[in-house]
Amino acid sequence: MSIIFFGTPNFAVPILKTLACSGEDISLVVTQPDKVRGRGHKLSPPPIKVTALAAGLRVAQPANLREESILKELITIKPELIIVVAYGKILPKAILELPRLGCINVHASLLPDYRGAAPIAWAIIRGEEKTGVTTMLMDEGLDTGALLLTRETNITEQDTGTSLGVRLSEMGATLLADTLKALRNGSVVPRPQTGKATYAPPLRKEDGLIDWSKNAVELSRFVRGTQPWPGAYCSINDERVTLLRASPVAGKGQPGAVIRIEKYALVVATGHDLLSVTTLQPSGKKPMSAEAFIHGRQLREGLILR
Repeated sequence: MSIIFFGTPNFAVPILKTLACSGEDISLVVTQPDKVRGRGHKLSPPPIKVTALAAGLRVAQPANLREESILKELITIKPELIIVVAYGKILPKAILELPRLGCINVHASLLPDYRGAAPIAWAIIRGEEKTGVTTMLMDEGLDTGALLLTRETNITEQDTGTSLGVRLSEMGATLLADTLKALRNGSVVPRPQTGKATYAPPLRKEDGLIDWSKNAVELSRFVRGTQPWPGAYCSINDERVTLLRASPVAGKGQPGAVIRIEKYALVVATGHDLLSVTTLQPSGKKPMSAEAFIHGRQLREGLILR
């Protein structure tokens, strides 16, 4: 079965590796173009490109999926199946209709919940107790296709977007293998999505700015959910800082005000209760404990974080 794989970030890596190791015929891996990253402004390949090349797979990085050259290449392959995992762009109708067996998407939510680009982050931010992975047959809508298989997992109070993403990615790799097996032996029947849909829009860098008027429980989820992107950040004495670990504690005060400076925590007032910050990362530096951050900085109680 000739397969074309579309994917870009780390989330897609275990799924591609599982496909490759299982002996599937992956004719081409399509990923996004290299991007300039870091202070050195060097071109950096997406994780899927690195994985694909290491596995000896052919890679294409079109800037536009409607380019005649990429469409001709895909048509020449005559794929029986296209698999899409967090590619980052919408596939045009011409590509969706190309494979004989259709296009399968591995999506990091229990559809129709959290359709869209950032389901992992929003599930944590909005306080969901569970989430999961879904395989579906793609159509022209935004994650509206017929469902194939699903698998659930609980969201713990320690989960970040990073840790939950790793777990869902590994689940997705197994679920896709089960889906392909079920399609081949005819044991799965695509079923339409039912129930009210919710959405997970993309997160922009500016969406990470902390709103201290929100309550401490909401902000603790926001800190966890926005990792690794865009990060929950604020300004402390004009220094931009990203919060990495923070938990709600009882208390009150002006939202954004430093209420206590403890040995192991910076305690800040919110719209309701306090947020105890224990790990953070100043811009351009490595993550550090609150104790290390406080040391050497002229912080005082009553300081307002912006």
